[in-house]
Amino acid sequence: MVQQLIPARHHDAGTALTDEQLLSLYDPGASPLVRFNFVCSADGAATTSGRSGGLGTPADQRLFALMRRPADVILVGAGTIRAEGYAGELIDAGAQAWRRKRGMPAHPGIAVVSGSLELDPRSAFFAEAPVPVVVFTTAAADPGRRQALERVADVVTAGDEDVDPRQVIARLAERGHRMVHSEGGPSLFAAFQRADAVDSLCLSISPLLAGGAGMRIASGFTSDLQPVELSLLLEEEGALFTEYRRHRPGHAPGSA
Repeated sequence: MVQQLIPARHHDAGTALTDEQLLSLYDPGASPLVRFNFVCSADGAATTSGRSGGLGTPADQRLFALMRRPADVILVGAGTIRAEGYAGELIDAGAQAWRRKRGMPAHPGIAVVSGSLELDPRSAFFAEAPVPVVVFTTAAADPGRRQALERVADVVTAGDEDVDPRQVIARLAERGHRMVHSEGGPSLFAAFQRADAVDSLCLSISPLLAGGAGMRIASGFTSDLQPVELSLLLEEEGALFTEYRRHRPGHAPGSA
């Protein structure tokens, strides 16, 4: 039973939250928003056996699916595509009906960040994509790989040597994508931190100890410490589900 701890829930406290109540709690609001979603173990590991799936709980999987619903676009790094697959539809029929009822496209957009373009254009990810895929890359990317991917995706330059998160956000906004929902990976999250372009972090903390040398949710140099505010805390069977928001006075979320 998922329970709400922060903000305090006085009405029906201690009762299970419905999907609609959870969607309301995670409502991105009217302003542009760049949100990242990760799961980690209690001792900070972001993966086990090279993947994040083994750390998830049933409630984490439920929230993971619900957070995709209001997104204009699901943004992932190429490494996450290679590790997790992402082939086929990323939301189910019920979520698609929910979106259509609210005047949204049935399926969120799908965008990938890949500076090197080390993606297989023949993979199921491209062949089974429910919507046209946008791939953000650099001016320095291999021309042959770019030409091959242009047959199956819209390849967009968003930086010279490295993909610039601010350019990614701007290009997505031009396509009408204001609510950007990213599921990693760690290198992409670190890049967005360096650009001070993270508005929201939804972090699930599983009641597991993973040990070893597991990867963190952010990998690579970031920037100076960036204060965030705990805006949401849920719990189920020892697992915690948080949302941290980055608030900037006079600064609209997601804007440059």
